[in-house]
Amino acid sequence: MGTTFGKGCHLHLIDGSAFIFRAFHALPPLTRKSDGLPIGAVSGFCNMIHKYVQDNAGPDAPTHVAVVFDKGSHTFRNDLYDLYKANRDEMPADLRPQIPLTREATRAFNIACLEQEGFEADDIIATLTRRAVEAGGRVTIISSDKDLMQLVGNGVEMLDAMKGKRIGVEEVEEKFGVGPDRVVDVQALAGDSVDNIPGAPGIGIKTAALLIQEYGDLETLLDRAEDIPQPKRRQTLIEHRAQIELSKRLVTLDAAMPLEVTLDDLEVRAPDPATLMDFLTQMEFRTLTRRIADALGLEPPAAAEPAPAADAAAPARLPFTPETYDCVRDAAALRDWIEAANARGWVAVDTETTGLDEMRCDLVGISLAVEPGRACYIPLGHKTGGGDLFGADALAEGQMPLAQALALLKPLLEDPAVMKIGQNMKYDAKVLARHGIAVAPIDDTMLMSYAMNAGLHGHGMDALSERYLDHSPIPIKSLLGTGKSQITFDRVPIDEAVKYAAEDADITLRLAQLFKPQLHRARVTTVYETLERPLVPVLAEMEMTGIKVDRDTLSRMSNAFAQKMAGLEADIHELAGEKFNVGSPKQLGEILFDKMSLAGGKKGKTGAYATGADVLEDLAAEGHDLPARVLDWRQIAKLKSTYTDALQDHIHPETGRVHTSYVITGAVTGRLASTDPNLQNIPVRSEDGRRIREAFVADTGKILVSLDYSQIELRILAHVAGIDALKQAFREGQDIHAMTASEMFDVPLDQMTPEIRRRAKAINFGVIYGISGFGLARQLRIPRSEAQGFIDRYFERFPGIKDYMSETVAFARAKGHVQTLFGRRIHTPEIGAKGPQAGFAQRAAINAPIQGTAADIIRRAMIRMPAALDGLPARMLLQVHDELVFEVDENAAEDVIARVRDVMEGAAMPAVKLDVPLVVDAGQGANWAAAH
Repeated sequence: MGTTFGKGCHLHLIDGSAFIFRAFHALPPLTRKSDGLPIGAVSGFCNMIHKYVQDNAGPDAPTHVAVVFDKGSHTFRNDLYDLYKANRDEMPADLRPQIPLTREATRAFNIACLEQEGFEADDIIATLTRRAVEAGGRVTIISSDKDLMQLVGNGVEMLDAMKGKRIGVEEVEEKFGVGPDRVVDVQALAGDSVDNIPGAPGIGIKTAALLIQEYGDLETLLDRAEDIPQPKRRQTLIEHRAQIELSKRLVTLDAAMPLEVTLDDLEVRAPDPATLMDFLTQMEFRTLTRRIADALGLEPPAAAEPAPAADAAAPARLPFTPETYDCVRDAAALRDWIEAANARGWVAVDTETTGLDEMRCDLVGISLAVEPGRACYIPLGHKTGGGDLFGADALAEGQMPLAQALALLKPLLEDPAVMKIGQNMKYDAKVLARHGIAVAPIDDTMLMSYAMNAGLHGHGMDALSERYLDHSPIPIKSLLGTGKSQITFDRVPIDEAVKYAAEDADITLRLAQLFKPQLHRARVTTVYETLERPLVPVLAEMEMTGIKVDRDTLSRMSNAFAQKMAGLEADIHELAGEKFNVGSPKQLGEILFDKMSLAGGKKGKTGAYATGADVLEDLAAEGHDLPARVLDWRQIAKLKSTYTDALQDHIHPETGRVHTSYVITGAVTGRLASTDPNLQNIPVRSEDGRRIREAFVADTGKILVSLDYSQIELRILAHVAGIDALKQAFREGQDIHAMTASEMFDVPLDQMTPEIRRRAKAINFGVIYGISGFGLARQLRIPRSEAQGFIDRYFERFPGIKDYMSETVAFARAKGHVQTLFGRRIHTPEIGAKGPQAGFAQRAAINAPIQGTAADIIRRAMIRMPAALDGLPARMLLQVHDELVFEVDENAAEDVIARVRDVMEGAAMPAVKLDVPLVVDAGQGANWAAAH
């Protein structure tokens, strides 16, 4: 026994239940032991405890520590109120067997592990906190639970370990509007839907805080309820007094509960290396075991032999051993693998190629996996230097003829009874489609991960393997090299290629078997099955079709832009009074801030002034011509370099068309991203930007047809926020921007000017993205105070929008995610951040359900489009945010428009019935600009 707890001692109390649930939800419980036992939450919990130990090893390390858990679901509060926490979901089946293991983990780390029947962890924490303070010590509670904030003050603080954020008296006052000593009064009034604490109906945190501030405490407030001037509030407090008093008893922590443990029992103790290593080894946490062994200066123990898998959906954690991967060099061996895949009913497939452009690369080989640890590679195009008399490379020996292998694989890859599993299967499907193979049906591990974890982490195979399989795949750079010496995959020796390629298929299969059962638990099966997976063949077909681009038009535009840039340069030099390199940020900064002495000049680490777009926009908003002209010059320069010059290089030499690639996982909201080239970011606000679309043309005898959702995000906002004025305007087909301008600026519709309407339009769309007065000022180039006034007036006229924003942020903070009307989850791990990051995270959370719902709607339309167009001479070419572009026979345009409009306007149904109609605008023409 060490020293007696007293003055100078520092007690840390860790909210163990919070650690468990954060580990379970932030790192979905996909990980299983080799015997099938789920251990994902245990793994996350152990990592958190290890990080805690590492972070608290300095001079301010605690002298005493305990991890405190809830035990059972029935406490004294259930005796007071039988509906207490009655609406909480049942514990997930995969988490239940992990709860005892987290206690074992705590003891393995040699940290006191506390729980007591009939009381919550919060009561144990409250009691130990009181005892520690009375003994003269300090207390840090490792938790972000609002219910514990009543304990803060008088030597007690909280620490949100996930964010590194300390919670003191000021932070409590910021959250509740009152000090810690009055938190329970506010909670009693506001109630808590999560814990089913009734509170006072209709009174939220803000109102409760105002009432407590005015009357001092809850008892005085209730005694003087008849003095409250607001009739509804007065009646609520009088009628529900008993309920409010009960609520206070429910939220007040018991700081005097009987505990057998003493503070001295909680003294910090070093872990016993053998005990800790034994536990980690039993749990098969190889990475963490190595990490802790290194920290303790120990040799990591040998891995235990894996037990047989207990569940076919949870494969044994077999080692990734290249020696067990086969190299298939002849038809007989390939037939054996095809037979195994047919017997299984699934096969993981991966292609190896000479590049990342599916429309131009050569197929080098195909890998297959039929069960974890059982994979092969079929080399088809590996080469050796110094080939024939003409100096061409020769095929390496020991490879099947490409045509023979594909002929054998085609029936398997097209068999509807065999599931083909891939990681980013769209790529492999396009490569194989160029060889006449229509791969179907498919599963995609990248899309499974995206459906479950959008916003939490990336979805590339290497990252998923390290995160969920505890395995680092062979890096491609180790085979191809980098820089000038980099080679293509057809130059990789076959023996090395087998290890790399077969491992990819093996990893993909293991990820699929882990992820597929988890879709239901994460409640995103419908999202994956109706919004993600069926989109793959639709996009693959669009991308392979491409869109025709006129090279001569682009060339003429490039020349015109060059002339325009020269004219702007001359204007800029005249305004500056001297010639300088407009493209040089350093020289521009010296002109603006040294020579012209404009305000706002800030130098960076290099000693040069910052001259980014934000700086120039601020200066332009203040009426300075030179920065405004530089912005114009930069815009034209970008149009030239990024589009009119670069697009010419993307025209396929054989098809004469540009083939963009859509990234399904490119945005957390579900919005598609376009790459190589990016056709979604062609500027359309400026006349010059819109002109670029003139180069996208229809083929001979055809026209382009564009159909675009009209103000879809505003319509969704009107629905989800319940804005009656907006809903009515949409139902009546009003000009929504003119209506908004009329509402805000008290201007009759018949007196509306284009400028007033433009400002209303900027605010309408800006509000969806949580635009600030600062941002709106830049966009409209007006003073910040005027822009903020517009936004304030907007919220006054449409108060439901403010309510929606507040409720969405609160939901994100409580749940860690927001979701679309179709169930897509967008995780919000940064929602509790402080500083500038906080504003960004909140704006993203507010916008995500709206933008995500719009993205889901157009996905649903695209997925239905092949069937809708069946029999019509039309092909879908592009998706650009809310717009779809088709190539159509000239005489079929009206029929196609009618069919497509019907699909798009009904895309939300039957899953969601919106309060406002979806409206689709249509156009047609010889080029994209004319059609749009």
